[in-house]
Amino acid sequence: MVTSTDDQKLTIPIKGMTCASCVSHVAGALEEVPGVDEVNVNLATEKATVGLLKNEVDLDSLIDAVEDAGYGVGTEKVILAVGNMTCASCVGHVEKALASVQGVRSANVNLATERATIEYVPGVAGISAMRHAVEDSGYTVITVVGDEHDDAATPKDALVLRSKFTASLVVAGVIMAFMFIPGAMRLVPFELNYLLLALATPIQFWAGRQFYRGAWGALKHGTSNMNTLIAVGTSVAFFYSVAVTLFAGTSFFQGQDVETFFDTSTAIIGLVLLGKYLEARAKSRASNAIKSLMGMQPKTARVIRDGADVEISIEDLEVGDLVLVRPGERVPVDGVITEGSSTVDESMLTGESLPVEKTAGSEVFGATVNTTGSFTFQAKSVGRDTMLSQIVRLVEEAQGSKAPIQRTADLIAAYFVPAVIGVAALTFAVWLALGPSPSYVHAILTAVAVLIIACPCAMGLATPAAIMVGTGKGAESGILIRSAAALERAHKVQVVVLDKTGTLTVGKPSVTDIVEGGMNETELLTLAASVERSSEHPLGQAIVDAARERQLQLVDVRDFNALPGFGVKAEVNGATLSLGNLALMQQDGLHLNGLEAKAQELSSQGKTAMFVGSKGEVQGIIAVADTLRPESRNAVKAMRAQGLEVVMLTGDNERTANAIAALLDVDRVVAEVLPGDKAEQIRAIQAEGKAVAMVGDGINDAPALAQADVGIAIGTGTDVAMEAADITLVRADLHGVSTAISLSKATMRTIKQNLFWAFAYNVALIPIAAGVLFPLFSDGSVPTALRPILGEFGFLNPILAAGAMAISSVTVLTNSLRLRRFKVKSG
Repeated sequence: MVTSTDDQKLTIPIKGMTCASCVSHVAGALEEVPGVDEVNVNLATEKATVGLLKNEVDLDSLIDAVEDAGYGVGTEKVILAVGNMTCASCVGHVEKALASVQGVRSANVNLATERATIEYVPGVAGISAMRHAVEDSGYTVITVVGDEHDDAATPKDALVLRSKFTASLVVAGVIMAFMFIPGAMRLVPFELNYLLLALATPIQFWAGRQFYRGAWGALKHGTSNMNTLIAVGTSVAFFYSVAVTLFAGTSFFQGQDVETFFDTSTAIIGLVLLGKYLEARAKSRASNAIKSLMGMQPKTARVIRDGADVEISIEDLEVGDLVLVRPGERVPVDGVITEGSSTVDESMLTGESLPVEKTAGSEVFGATVNTTGSFTFQAKSVGRDTMLSQIVRLVEEAQGSKAPIQRTADLIAAYFVPAVIGVAALTFAVWLALGPSPSYVHAILTAVAVLIIACPCAMGLATPAAIMVGTGKGAESGILIRSAAALERAHKVQVVVLDKTGTLTVGKPSVTDIVEGGMNETELLTLAASVERSSEHPLGQAIVDAARERQLQLVDVRDFNALPGFGVKAEVNGATLSLGNLALMQQDGLHLNGLEAKAQELSSQGKTAMFVGSKGEVQGIIAVADTLRPESRNAVKAMRAQGLEVVMLTGDNERTANAIAALLDVDRVVAEVLPGDKAEQIRAIQAEGKAVAMVGDGINDAPALAQADVGIAIGTGTDVAMEAADITLVRADLHGVSTAISLSKATMRTIKQNLFWAFAYNVALIPIAAGVLFPLFSDGSVPTALRPILGEFGFLNPILAAGAMAISSVTVLTNSLRLRRFKVKSG
């Protein structure tokens, strides 16, 4: 039983889907299972994401529903080396333990080899759960011996497809040679049609078996899909040819000279399978982003055990382990450096090409590359909890979701196949009654051409293929897109609202200016930092950090006193030093040394000016501010260049906000906004009829991120902000905002091109296949150059119809793959 929470989702791989109709059939079958809340089926990824209600759902009922609909559930096999087994009863115990794991379909244990071979549903069952079950039963899992995948995208299945289409096209070529090459018939010592029947039969029922199986599964549920079209179309051509072979010259055909169409049935199967093979290869390339991310994680890790370096499987790593990483090695999991320093290439995670300096206390992430030094780190996140696993999971969820634009295609696809069957039946009836002699031949060929040329595959793949490539490209660039709907909404954004603190700024105050009065810069900073060392105020900490960066030697102070609303005081080197605002200086009766105007100038720039006073006068000013991120100005410029309106949202006073806004050149400033009012400001802009993207990083940004049409979280922010956001920028670089919007526009452009091609193809070619050109060539005047395509009277050759159908879906996938060339513009 699957015990679910309110928001639990299962991702189940589906086998046998070929078109958009299949998507609706699988979704409908799963939605009928009690306990299922919502279902999203993706043709491109061949996966179904099932949302479960808060109750217990029988996993077998989900699988049965899929299989009853005529499809299969993709499984994977893994081999575990099991220890401590001593007899046949041990085998039964281990098998029973593994069988109890949710998602395990079968488990076979071999005592002689001490191996357990498990078939399971990926996304439901996992290696860690199997390991836990075996160990709970008193045995040990020594290692994972290997993985064998058994789904539609495996090399094995691709080889089967290649074998089938190759055999089909070779047989079709041989049949055509016998039928059309003069003198070839004389090579056969018996009736030629019997040889052609012998050649075509295995192609029809071996190579074409998958079409019959899929069509039968749909028929059992009163539906139809692409398999139905291919099965019916090729069967009409094949069984008509069988009838000709067996009954030619009898009264059944009224003594007419008739031909077989074995070449048509075999060539159609071959070309359709060729299209499916090319489609599978294109899908594999489309999912390369996920595969490359998953392939980056090392298989082993070097841990420190009892003072010695020991190499272990990464699956055996535990939180708290000390891991040693040498130059050139990949970091195995996430953690914090405890010893050593280096530079680490994090480009796979953030898209940033420059290596990042790492020292003791720095975070490191699994699958990133250590470039120069060696270091030891303590593992903090392992397995599914690592940043890499979370990225892969986010991308897979996005690729498994459905964009709103796909609903129109799905609605049309639901009626498309029945409509095509209806058009084919009408075409047959019309040409049987009105077609040129022999009318039944033209009726059969036109009906077959209509069935074969219709391509619901292209409509089904138009949106998810582009979403798959687009989200994968985003992940490669450090842009994690949570759903297909978010990717679609981003292209409509008109206004970008930027939270100031932590988004436009670093989020941490730092010393920006030191103005000398009676003391020099070094002396001012040394004495001020010595006093502020005893303070917990963030502005004081900024002064201490600045002194440490300059490696200044701080001095001891006495009688430290914090004065809320004014500043601090302490005795330094035998003299009282006051550090604070103008009111504190005036209260202490200190001479300002003409520095008041400079303080006002600094305040107008959004900086906090702190006076340093001692010995009866102000000795200087130290200005502190939350400084702008280095890329903020250019990032805002890039957004405005895209035609976006940029709004800065801040809790600062009007003067400070305007000073920062002037530096950034934003379009609008909303100042003095309380944290709880940010979502209301988003609603106000949406009330103007504009689509809004909100960019933030803090907990108080979460409501605004959720309210916006597109919420974008900075990756250095809080987990709450990232959970509320539609898009997460792994790297704290605002250029990711304009890149995400550009990627959304490129993806939507590709989807619209795909949909246009898919619909235009069917709208244009189905009428031609139905014989709409016959009135133009009813006198047999088709030009010689076009006769291989349109015959004598303008009827489309069914073999060419199969070729066109195969090309259409491959074209959609190839167009989607162009998104892989999307250029990420760096700041």
